[in-house]
Amino acid sequence: MENQLLDTGNIEEIMALVGLAIEILGGLVIVLGILLATIRYFTRHDNKPGLNIYLRYKVDIGRSLLLGFEILVAADIIETLAFELSFRSVGVLAVLIVIRTFLSWVLLLEVEGRWPWQPVVNAGSANDAP
Repeated sequence: MENQLLDTGNIEEIMALVGLAIEILGGLVIVLGILLATIRYFTRHDNKPGLNIYLRYKVDIGRSLLLGFEILVAADIIETLAFELSFRSVGVLAVLIVIRTFLSWVLLLEVEGRWPWQPVVNAGSANDAP
């Protein structure tokens, strides 16, 4: 008797569920990250000199978006590889990855003030704020 778990149809269903779960995780990371950043923004009342609360809020939101985008790219890759692999599906995946990578670079530029290939400068960056 064959092992029904290893049936091609079952593997595709399992991979579809895994891809969906990863997509949901990516969405949750983005939503929860924005929610937590907003709560942190409204509950921060300390007036430390040099601490720009709005800049910290922007950095926190940017980080949650970056992490969420990375997770969503992983979900796209899994879903593309799990189903019929064709030039069209690979092309759609490539376009999605290019768009999300570009958005990630723009967010990194906005959050850290540098492109990914530029060296990190630690003098007074928003990342040093508590």
